[in-house]
Amino acid sequence: MVRFENVGMRYGEGREVLRDVTFTLDPGSFTFLTGPSGAGKSTLLKLIYLAEAPSGGSISMFGVDLAKTGRPNFPALRRRIGVVFQDFRLFDHLSAFDNVAMPLRIAGRDAVSYRRDVEELLSWVGLADRLTALPATLSGGEQQRIAIARAVVARPDLLLADEPTGNVDPDMGQRLIRLFEELNKLGTTVLIATHDRSLIESARAREMRLVGGRLVALGSPAA
Repeated sequence: MVRFENVGMRYGEGREVLRDVTFTLDPGSFTFLTGPSGAGKSTLLKLIYLAEAPSGGSISMFGVDLAKTGRPNFPALRRRIGVVFQDFRLFDHLSAFDNVAMPLRIAGRDAVSYRRDVEELLSWVGLADRLTALPATLSGGEQQRIAIARAVVARPDLLLADEPTGNVDPDMGQRLIRLFEELNKLGTTVLIATHDRSLIESARAREMRLVGGRLVALGSPAA
């Protein structure tokens, strides 16, 4: 699914943000990416969703070597990835419903075919009564839940989430993790960057830990 081989990342002439990072995300796996602030977690996710290019090493995704495939092929790869950003990146002029539905519209589905799917997902994240609300009228936690619903609605092959429970209460955090687990059972590979130890301890998932830009631990799922 995803393979990093001795990957390094440096912004301009600054220090290396990632150094000699090697790991594999197998199809259907569920992994937590952990580490202190500044360890390189967000940068690693950016490399996977093709927002940045590594300054060293190689990355392959879905059997494709990114260095050899060329940027014209990146949009097709991105359509297979769902991303939950820390800053949400909602469309301000669209309702909660239309924000969540956007990946399905891009995929060419008509509104009649996806209305029930979007409504059920918004109900799952506790926003059944906010279908028509614009992002500016919603709290940070509500915006985050919309961003999560949008990322998972198309059942992507790969889901990346950067601190997806940072603005919600513990009960909703556990509910969202259950949503990720259900998606994972359907075959989606899941990688979640988080500081929340309670989430990590509640889910049977592998943990990768970054410290100072290096991968220092690569654990197996807890029994």
